[in-house]
Amino acid sequence: MNSHHPARAGLAASLTLGLVAALAACSAEAGASSEQSYESWDEVVAAAEGQTVKLWMYGGDEQGNAYVNDVLVPAAAEQGVTLEQVPIADTPDALNRILSEVQAGETDGEVDLVWVNGNNFGTGKEAGAWECGWTDLLPNMALTDPADPLLLDDFGTPVDGCEAPWHKAQFTFVYNSDTVTDVPSTLDELLDWARANPGRFTYPAPPDFTGSVFVREVLYSVSGGYENVPLAYSEDAFAELTPTLYDELTDLAPSLWRGGETYPQNSNELNELFANGEVDFTMTYGPATLTELVADGTYPAGTKVLTLDEGTVGNASFLGLASTSGSKAGAMVVANLALSVEQQVAKAEPDVWGQFTVLDLDQLSDEERALFEALPSSPVVPSYDVLSENANPELAAAWVTPIDEAWRAQVLAR
Repeated sequence: MNSHHPARAGLAASLTLGLVAALAACSAEAGASSEQSYESWDEVVAAAEGQTVKLWMYGGDEQGNAYVNDVLVPAAAEQGVTLEQVPIADTPDALNRILSEVQAGETDGEVDLVWVNGNNFGTGKEAGAWECGWTDLLPNMALTDPADPLLLDDFGTPVDGCEAPWHKAQFTFVYNSDTVTDVPSTLDELLDWARANPGRFTYPAPPDFTGSVFVREVLYSVSGGYENVPLAYSEDAFAELTPTLYDELTDLAPSLWRGGETYPQNSNELNELFANGEVDFTMTYGPATLTELVADGTYPAGTKVLTLDEGTVGNASFLGLASTSGSKAGAMVVANLALSVEQQVAKAEPDVWGQFTVLDLDQLSDEERALFEALPSSPVVPSYDVLSENANPELAAAWVTPIDEAWRAQVLAR
């Protein structure tokens, strides 16, 4: 189970850079598909009738799979679109497929929509993997806040209508209150706790998406807060700020699970360690899924969310439309459907998927707002307003690969 996993973003660089470099020169041609240009929503709906849309998404999230296949697929069928989920191990699998099709000049490729954000979005945008300028046509975009910074930029890359928002995420630490009695309130205190309790804390090895953001959280902490780390990448800022980061993580390593000699490969492995009681903390971008994990006994009954005084990183997930798709109208209908009040409410149900909505509740009618207000409160997870208080911004995607690669060279190989 992995809650928020559009990306495994850190993996993108190693898997796609070569292909991206080869495609950079032809990115201007990518996405060209004049035969699929639409002037109005009515034209889109008419063209979508009878189309099949293939949604490539991380397949390791059981709740996410169930939501798509049990809720979104039938709703799309009612609108004349056949939606097929294509489960994948990592988002770069979808991106690499699109980039190969771009290179081959394909206009009716195997990928239509992709659950994406972060590095994969920025890398794909640079190489022409995404259709752009289409989200303004979606009627349900009017239900979002046009000034919401989480929906305007994706890891520092302007969205520019190249992806439609799907749900919000908030990086969150999770602990077992039955075993952790001296609860930390800052990240610095959390690292001190790990040193005081050897073997009871660890994090996934970057470039795992979750492990990667943990390292960036530590960067914020050792730098005195996110305000002291420029969001845009520069080699000067990297050289100035990261030595303290790697010193901190190298010093921490002997206190980690198995003495830091090995790390969980991904967030799934960390979650299993937490579920089995081998560690006392886990971490996730999708804390809303915790409610169900505690209810079904996967996680200990004492599972609680750890909110930090300085806040944690927040972002949003999106649906990207492949520039090589031959079913762009159908994909737009699905993206619009996914933004509807009914779908956003269904997806927010803790026993469905428990994802935070991207809709602006102030834009909704009283009846629509009441649907969100009627969602059950969780005994485990605070409301999104509480979780996202003091939310930290994501660094630009250009930071991610250098930080992850240096972690492997300096911390993992210590």
